[in-house]
Amino acid sequence: MKAKQGRPARKLLAVAVSGMSWSLVQAQDLPSTTIEENAVPEVVVTAQRTATLASRTPVAMSVLSGEALRDIGADNPVSLGPRLPNVHVDQAFSGLRVTIRGISNNDTTDKGDPSAAFMVDGVYIARPAGQTANFLDVERIEVLRGPQGTLYGRNTTAGLVNVMSNAPTAQLEGRVAVEAGTYGNRKLEGVVNVPVGDALALRAAVSQRRQDPFLKNGQGTSLRPGMDRDDRDARLSAKLALGRDASLLVRYDHSAAAGNNDRFVPDTNFYTGIATGAPVWRAGTTEERLSNRFRPANIAPVQGMQDRRARGLSADLSWNLGPATLYYLGSHRRLDQEMVNNYYYRISPAIALGVINTYDGANRQDSHELRIATNGGGPLSAQGGLYYFTEESDTAYAFQGLRPVGLPPYYAFPLVTDARSKAVFGQLTWRVRDDLRLTAGARRTQDRKERVGSTDFQQGPVFNPATDRRLLNAAALATSRTTWRLGIEGDLAPGTLAYASLATGYKAGAFNDGCVAGTSARGIPCPAAVAVTPEFLYYQPEELRAWEAGLKSRLLGGRMSVNAALFHYDYTNLQLTGNAIVAGAPRLLTRNAGAARSRGVELDGELRVGGGGRLNYGLTLLDARYVTYAPAPGANWAGRELDRAPSHVFNLGYVQRFAAAGGQLAAGVFVRASAGYVLTVPSQQLAYGVPSHTSTDATLSYQPLGANWSLLARVRNLEDKVRPTIIDSFGMTTPSAPRTADLRLDVRF
Repeated sequence: MKAKQGRPARKLLAVAVSGMSWSLVQAQDLPSTTIEENAVPEVVVTAQRTATLASRTPVAMSVLSGEALRDIGADNPVSLGPRLPNVHVDQAFSGLRVTIRGISNNDTTDKGDPSAAFMVDGVYIARPAGQTANFLDVERIEVLRGPQGTLYGRNTTAGLVNVMSNAPTAQLEGRVAVEAGTYGNRKLEGVVNVPVGDALALRAAVSQRRQDPFLKNGQGTSLRPGMDRDDRDARLSAKLALGRDASLLVRYDHSAAAGNNDRFVPDTNFYTGIATGAPVWRAGTTEERLSNRFRPANIAPVQGMQDRRARGLSADLSWNLGPATLYYLGSHRRLDQEMVNNYYYRISPAIALGVINTYDGANRQDSHELRIATNGGGPLSAQGGLYYFTEESDTAYAFQGLRPVGLPPYYAFPLVTDARSKAVFGQLTWRVRDDLRLTAGARRTQDRKERVGSTDFQQGPVFNPATDRRLLNAAALATSRTTWRLGIEGDLAPGTLAYASLATGYKAGAFNDGCVAGTSARGIPCPAAVAVTPEFLYYQPEELRAWEAGLKSRLLGGRMSVNAALFHYDYTNLQLTGNAIVAGAPRLLTRNAGAARSRGVELDGELRVGGGGRLNYGLTLLDARYVTYAPAPGANWAGRELDRAPSHVFNLGYVQRFAAAGGQLAAGVFVRASAGYVLTVPSQQLAYGVPSHTSTDATLSYQPLGANWSLLARVRNLEDKVRPTIIDSFGMTTPSAPRTADLRLDVRF
């Protein structure tokens, strides 16, 4: 099976390499001016919170432009992962999960925090469910690998993803795009930019996308399966010039998603041997893997659904004071969700139940950052600021179908969670010589999180004090850390930057379900008979110390870029989440895993070939393992691999542009070949191996000369192979997408 998966990739790699070699031969006779005109374009980024060229920024990072996102059909975060070195981006029914260099997080509830921060226009999006909104009128996406604790704060131990939308400009312009493709995919989007006088410009963007389900219903019911899409997104932006030295950018965005949130199939669609505790990959067609044939004996499934509404208002102010610029970024966001899910719920190695989960939640977050950065080209440059963040969540989970394990008809979790974080930070760079710079930065963060709620054992959908029983869930935890970064960078040549850094990261601690004996809240006591110990209730912050060295170079007159990074991480108190039985009932439980190590090499770049060829390449080597970890008494996972940490991944993309039919054609292919890796369920000591695989995408575009329209055809996952991306403690498995194809028409005016 592995050999079959590799053949299409090998053929396409041969075509790409042959085309590159042919174009390189042609390039030998081109004058140097032509080579420079066809150089890899420089990209301006804000990874260090100031505008710099990506090739001059001493951070391991990837940048995808809005045009590149359109070409590859990446209109949501999940579609980014295959294009990024050492990054996995997966979407479960509960939200987004980002893994960078083998580090990720499984707790997507209101008390959990990600290991990789997700930001939109510099605003931190706390809830993974709020991170799943589609990309709309994006200028670029910056993905930073490695801890970013100094300038970006807590919960960035693995790195961060920053989605940056286009701001209003002084030009009257717009565009409309229509897409249609397989699985009933249809999309309509539009953008208009209007200058209103010399001081004000407005920009509006809207999008609507629908897609039929990827999953198949094999249960013998008429219910609509999951992995479908019904999304609506909009953004309105206004940029106001406040005199010559200040500007204010205000954005309001709104997104809504409907459809069926049953995105999973049983793990038996991919594996045998689960009952023995040793899952083995099994053969199967894509249709078989995407079919949910589980027929629960204990409960009748219902129609799954989701109604997710997210909106946000932000204000971004910059004021040039001469020697320094003052920045303020404030935001208010709200996320409301209603869901009904049909769980595949394994209660023993050989027995699975059908469980109906309903969820109703409201999340509100506010953030404020005041920052000042020096201007000018002197030997010292500095920036520093204050940050404040609050989040409130009011959620209610309920489960039906667990009577076979001794629970009542309804098992519910009404919870209110409040989180607050404040920080002071600063970073200083000293230009020792024109070709040598030293950087030092630090951030002091104080976090407090508390939650009050209960675990309810109910006979009906509404709690009845006369017949029902309620256990207290109440906890509060305050933690604080100072994270810091030391860096050195030097210019080895006019087009070559070398850098090295030592940095720390920190992810806040929190708590599990339960209460400590003798406490009470909302009139609910916590007697010793149902209490848990503080050691069980709380888990501590996750911390990281990271060494990194890198090289960024531009060769061949700027026609080739090379980015290389070497890193070594030491993690302590790594936070891992799974399900466990507590006080006779299943709960979501997070524990500190002890220590882990991640080290590796990353190499990527671009080569301009001939007059119209573009080759992108990448290679990652990764060794991410537990150093000390006991998931259960008597179990030792020291030396085992972390999840989603393939030992090596190779990718190669090639685009060739040429004149044809009175316009320009561009044909492209992208191949990603990954070694195998594991998905684990530590609480059950299960390790699911995902075998090595390839995935290939192809594009073909056409634009007539002088025309304002263009056509783009795309095919993704030519192999039509699917893999598990997430497997939870119950055996619910989220598969990857099958082969899809679509055609897009863009019209600009």
